[in-house]
Amino acid sequence: MGNSLVSVQIIPKTPNGENVIPYVDEAIKVIQEAGIIHEVHPLETTMEGDLSELLSVIEKMNEKMTAMGCLNVISQVKILYQPKGIHMDTLTEKYK
Repeated sequence: MGNSLVSVQIIPKTPNGENVIPYVDEAIKVIQEAGIIHEVHPLETTMEGDLSELLSVIEKMNEKMTAMGCLNVISQVKILYQPKGIHMDTLTEKYK
């Protein structure tokens, strides 16, 4: 169990103003390749784990975007830090 839930929305400025969805797909692949517990939602992806590891994944997502030619990247991030541990299901189970 990790100590944090981190939601991130990546908004890349694409090289030629093209559709951002293929870029966002690549950013999500960074999360998948890291083996992080996550859920993809329409406007953001929520990850579960240790805060330092999740922030490192966000850094890699940004680096991936610039490696793909993006001029810059806006990362909107929400963090729930709970030292005793937290699961996504703890907050959403009543809605399932």
